[in-house]
Amino acid sequence: MLRLREVAANPNLDFMSSVATLAPTTFASLPFAQKLDRLAEVAVRIGLGLQPGQELVITAPIDAIPLVRLITEHAYKAGAKLVTTFFSDDATTLARYQFAPDGTFDYAPAWYYDALATAYRSGAARMGITGANPALLAAQDPAKVSRANVAVSKAYKPAMELITRHAINWTIVASASPAWAALVFPNDPPELALGRLWDAIFSTSRITSADPVAQWREHGANLKKRVDLLNAKRFHSLHFFTPDGATDLIVGLADQHLWAGGGTTAGNGVYCQPNIPTEECFTTPHKSRVNGHVTASKPLSHQGTLIENIRCTFKDGKIVKATATAGEAAINKLISTDEGARQLGEVALVPHNSPIAQSGVLFWNTLFDENAASHIALGQAYSTCLIGGEKMSSEELSALGANESLIHVDWMIGGPTMNVDGLAADGTAQPLMRNGDWV
Repeated sequence: MLRLREVAANPNLDFMSSVATLAPTTFASLPFAQKLDRLAEVAVRIGLGLQPGQELVITAPIDAIPLVRLITEHAYKAGAKLVTTFFSDDATTLARYQFAPDGTFDYAPAWYYDALATAYRSGAARMGITGANPALLAAQDPAKVSRANVAVSKAYKPAMELITRHAINWTIVASASPAWAALVFPNDPPELALGRLWDAIFSTSRITSADPVAQWREHGANLKKRVDLLNAKRFHSLHFFTPDGATDLIVGLADQHLWAGGGTTAGNGVYCQPNIPTEECFTTPHKSRVNGHVTASKPLSHQGTLIENIRCTFKDGKIVKATATAGEAAINKLISTDEGARQLGEVALVPHNSPIAQSGVLFWNTLFDENAASHIALGQAYSTCLIGGEKMSSEELSALGANESLIHVDWMIGGPTMNVDGLAADGTAQPLMRNGDWV
């Protein structure tokens, strides 16, 4: 850093530019390229914990090319053996639903998903970049969307099991796109909307401090403290309820459940941060011990379809009724995917004072919106959220209450009026959250 005495000693130096270096550089003043580079560095170092000699497989929308290039640079600097990226494109995805023969929607390219599974089994790390248009398929036939999603889920299952068991180090990070920005900030001109979305991503992804890597390590340590407290309590179930009665739901917890949050050590021994951003503490519900009704607090964007104001009634673990003011056909198609699609695979606690909730932004993207509110997930459970679960068979996991399904779809139920109690086996209640925040 240039000092004033150096300016005095050398009259040829420009005084104003020299004085400017005396003030700390704020994140807002950085060029966009440097901000994006910070996100890429955090994604590789904190998100993946990428190891020398590892391969990296990236999936990304085509609008994310600038971020992909920077992530690739940081991956090679970290010692990556090879970085391979598979791109998707909204326009060509939409073209399928507009022009492809009806009989083709039950097909998914098994060769592609087999290749992903082979890569993961061979030690490759996985990075997903989200940012496609959340409303891309909103006007398309929900039956076709459902059929295509089921086909993909079946083909992807072998690779997905390696992810849900945390056998590999993986992470998800976001890249803004014009279509996504237009949905989040519909009243702004396109360039302003895109800039605002990038600012929201940078802020909630915790890269705005002078040392974002250190900030993430501190954040992870704080989440671990909360996780350790919840694990020590050994609650039998959780009671979610709101003063207006919109939600009154008891979620039983799986036998030998294990709370998780923040970073995790994958089965290959690599410590990673699966979601950037993340604010949640989550665990595995018991698939047969969920009763009551629940109302979504935020819309759900699933595979390009927007589903709003979801309300579900559970009995003995299964959804017996599901309604929505928009996308009702889509939510009912979703829960009909297979037997486990009507049951829960995850329950998560997120305080309303999290940075994402306090931003006031509805992202229409599960990666962000699930970290703004407590949530539940339909479908597949994470085996790592059971004590010793990563080494158990499907039958052993099921016996403890873990759900199995082709899907895993999070939707938000928390907010500023949500209350949560932890219940002991005898029904004794201990307040965990009041008005959306930790007690």
